[in-house]
Amino acid sequence: MEINEMAQNVYDYAEKQGFHETPFNFGEALMLIVSELGEAIAAHRRGRLCGHPEALENLNPEEALEKDTQKFKHIYEHFVKGTVEEEIADALLRIGNLAVRLGMDLDWHCRAKMCFNTTRPFKHETLYG
Repeated sequence: MEINEMAQNVYDYAEKQGFHETPFNFGEALMLIVSELGEAIAAHRRGRLCGHPEALENLNPEEALEKDTQKFKHIYEHFVKGTVEEEIADALLRIGNLAVRLGMDLDWHCRAKMCFNTTRPFKHETLYG
């Protein structure tokens, strides 16, 4: 799935769940992204890393959810909920939702930024260099 497709799916789900009923607030949307990253820091401090437990090996979330919703929910809550990985995923999903609200082509902007970064000097000639 490309980034734009993921972003559109997130946007559509948020809309279906009623999260777009209030007026759009750009600052609030950005702070919700920041809050997810703050939750990632807290999870890291608690040592809550998901890693790749055996229970998740070869687990396709969409197939597992469709096959046995309760089992998938149990596995997710036991191994993933409250981890660094979950919170970073939350931040990415919020970014995707925001990008769609802004009419942004997230695929293109990410690719363009990665290309631009290849033109920059080592450590961007900062104090670290």
